[in-house]
Amino acid sequence: MSTAFQQLVDEIVRAALVEDRSFGDLLPRLMQESQSAPAAAKTAALPRLAQGIAEAPVNLGGWLAVVSGAWIESGADPDPAGPAVVHRLTEATAAALAFGNAWEEATGGKPPDMQEEQPSQQVFDTVSPVLGDGTVTAMMSWFALPQFAMAGSTVLQMSPATRTGLDERDFRAFAAEKAAQYLPHMGHVQALLRVLDGERILVLDRATRHGWTVTIGGVGDNFQLHMLLAGALLGRPGGMPGTPPAPEIVACFLDADVPPGRPIVSSPWNLVDARGEWIYNEGVPADVPAVNGTRVVVLDPPSYERTFPAGRRFPLMPATLRVDGMHLPEDLAGWWPHIAAANNPL
Repeated sequence: MSTAFQQLVDEIVRAALVEDRSFGDLLPRLMQESQSAPAAAKTAALPRLAQGIAEAPVNLGGWLAVVSGAWIESGADPDPAGPAVVHRLTEATAAALAFGNAWEEATGGKPPDMQEEQPSQQVFDTVSPVLGDGTVTAMMSWFALPQFAMAGSTVLQMSPATRTGLDERDFRAFAAEKAAQYLPHMGHVQALLRVLDGERILVLDRATRHGWTVTIGGVGDNFQLHMLLAGALLGRPGGMPGTPPAPEIVACFLDADVPPGRPIVSSPWNLVDARGEWIYNEGVPADVPAVNGTRVVVLDPPSYERTFPAGRRFPLMPATLRVDGMHLPEDLAGWWPHIAAANNPL
């Protein structure tokens, strides 16, 4: 990393930590210099930037988080900054929710638009009778949440290590879902917080009583799960009879760009859980309930043709689906008593 670039990063982090006025001049300079800096230089600087994200006042830390997200999208390793970004995003979400609740309690109306308006004395005075000493942090978090949501979406898509290292993911996702009423982008954060990595799933074919153990990671929704299962099982040795999706279609559900024209694909199955309930494509694999600690997906013939555009919900997030083994009917005799018949919701 060039000495000048490192010095600039050090300078802006120092300015953020002490709320120096120079931060406003340094930020565009850093963004400009970042455009020509190699990915290795950005990766080397990310630990220092992460310190600023973690420790600076939330409004300045939010802008440092945006810089980290831009670096990661341009090739920097996401892991050095990921934990700091997501931890601070969690803090900002909680404080922003406190602000939103306080505003509604004080006024009975809708809080200010966090993307169009700014902190002000009037905003402070409105919520301070409710929030007291926490007013400044809550107000600044409210207006910084869009920056943290943007950066958080990037690191959660591009850093499996950050996703798997998170504790209390259900709590974080619940808070993100609540915050989505004020900032729709937090709905994406909520979905990313529920992404499973290294998750083993038992896939059962009701017609043949065969099964497979698969391990998934980075799957953003059940549309994607549908097609990755089709690519892994149909027409493959040890799989199921049938014609698999074209390789370029499977690839765009894994880690490749969508083919030109965004082809329309169709699913070969109904996916059903162990209780007999349909696994809806709009959901995520984390919605699938477990039996004895293992999530179970049952393959049934489709009751109608499901079609949807090819591609991943989160284009920056590579996915994996690995077939770990096939199970013969006699291997699964103990499982089928726990599997209900499919319920038809139509």
